[in-house]
Amino acid sequence: MAKLIYSMITSLDGYAEAAEGGLGTGAEDPEVHSFINELSRPVGTYLYGRRMYETMLYWETAHTDPDLPPHILDYARVWQAADKIVYSTTLESVASGNTRLERTFDADAVRTLKAESDRDLTVDGPNLAAQAIAAGLVDEYQLFITTSVVGGGKRFFPDGVRLDLDLFEERAFGSGLIYARYRAR
Repeated sequence: MAKLIYSMITSLDGYAEAAEGGLGTGAEDPEVHSFINELSRPVGTYLYGRRMYETMLYWETAHTDPDLPPHILDYARVWQAADKIVYSTTLESVASGNTRLERTFDADAVRTLKAESDRDLTVDGPNLAAQAIAAGLVDEYQLFITTSVVGGGKRFFPDGVRLDLDLFEERAFGSGLIYARYRAR
């Protein structure tokens, strides 16, 4: 049985998306990006909402840029090889390989996918993750915590949810970014 992982960059005050944009990420650091590459290798399926999918679509053609460093090209290959499910009522079609479009998030279908999959899944983006968290589907939380306080935006964890988690891995990077990995109890 596969795990469903929610992994995102978040501000120090808990926002996955700042009201006005940037989080001061530190993810552009080659050390951090290479670490993310290794975390992504066991992922077989990415679950996306429309906005996150449109952001991640960059990786479909990133390999065509001859000036990209090896760690960026490596991530592009990892992303392209994985399956993607996009949940959207407004997207007309998908523009990447190994991708299918679903109109609504179906918790039971994701539960079945987890049970039948031999590779982990991720849910990406705070809106879609909120649905998966509410349905009790998320097994693991991976936070990449920046050094920035942004004061508002979309929270990493949805309001009105209480979770008891166990910290089982942490790492600090030279850029100041902190990685914290939690398991749902």
